[in-house]
Amino acid sequence: MSAALGVLAAVLATAFVLAPRTLAARGPGGGFADEGALRDALRVAFVEYWSAGTRDFPPSLARVVDYWFRYHVAKAVIAAVLLIVLVALGVRLWQAFLRAERLGVGRRAALGVTGGLVTMAALGSIVLVMANIQGAVAPFASLLPMLTSGAADSALSPALEQIRQQLTDSLNAGGRTSPILDLMISDFARYHAAMAVIAAIVAITLLGLSVVCWRRFAGTGSADRRTRRLFASFGVLAAVLLLAILVVAVANTGTAANPAPAFAAFFDGGW
Repeated sequence: MSAALGVLAAVLATAFVLAPRTLAARGPGGGFADEGALRDALRVAFVEYWSAGTRDFPPSLARVVDYWFRYHVAKAVIAAVLLIVLVALGVRLWQAFLRAERLGVGRRAALGVTGGLVTMAALGSIVLVMANIQGAVAPFASLLPMLTSGAADSALSPALEQIRQQLTDSLNAGGRTSPILDLMISDFARYHAAMAVIAAIVAITLLGLSVVCWRRFAGTGSADRRTRRLFASFGVLAAVLLLAILVVAVANTGTAANPAPAFAAFFDGGW
């Protein structure tokens, strides 16, 4: 059973890398050959959008945003299934580790190392699920780094400069921002609010896991040192991760509540 779960995890990990682009391309508007083609299409569409001056996306930009939404949904679903498989595999490996009294030091060490690697992979999958749910909730905001990364062409540069100027005027002198910039700031706030909510849910889960581990630790006899060490290790790990996730939740809550300064910092290269 563990071998089958390991094979399934490997297949899902490969699918996470290769499948989302193909799956996303099956929706209305199709897809893009690679990230460079997506970036080029986004920049052309954004210049059109900024020049129009209205909040509604033109078809060219709507196509890019819709594709990016489908892409993140596909990644989130695959990562979530991978997480479930890795948790199931990890549970079986750690159970085998606790029962490995008669298997010898080498076998126990192999189970411990494998269990540790699977646990780390599961933690990585949690991050992937969180990031891709966030991207699906606010796909337009998650596309914005493609506008500012690398050199801007002659058509995009004036638009970016106008955005920076409006943000500076708004923050320093109370100037007004355009409807498009208002929408961008709003989507940026939603992007961070989504992560704040996701992080809060993960934090609650980690708190519950930590409590369960410490209770199991306390309920295990002192003679069973291996089991006690394992539950103590997971209890400490869950507590440390809980603190890290709380920092993420607080930081994103603050940005969502007051997005304009962070948004201005992003366009100045600080995000």
